[in-house]
Amino acid sequence: MEAGDTPITERLKAFLASRDRFAALAGIELLEVSEGYARARLVLSERHLNGYDKVQGGAIFTLADLAFAAACNSHGTVAVGINVSISYVKAAASGTLTAEAREVAVSARLSSCTVRVMDEEEDLVAIFQGMAYRKADPIPL
Repeated sequence: MEAGDTPITERLKAFLASRDRFAALAGIELLEVSEGYARARLVLSERHLNGYDKVQGGAIFTLADLAFAAACNSHGTVAVGINVSISYVKAAASGTLTAEAREVAVSARLSSCTVRVMDEEEDLVAIFQGMAYRKADPIPL
């Protein structure tokens, strides 16, 4: 199958899986991408824990950030984060975390996303808000 026969969202998923080296190093897997939406997963291990044996905030942030990037870039042009914030609402220590990103507003130049990070019981662990600047450059897929 040629690249043109594969939907942009599947090519973006493969692109981010191979090119977002920090997320890959952390063990984050991009599960699903569609226009304005993405879902990613992190299976927790000891390397993700802080000094209090809870998941380190940076690990949760990186999970949310990858889902954010996939959702904002799902239109085929490069989108880069310009402002993000995260609120941690519940500690996690083991199991699997899932981040679900949804674009809540999109224009020619801006994309705003809300990312919900949940544990295996679907309890909310963190809420991430991100805004991306949408460039005119196509993603090099």
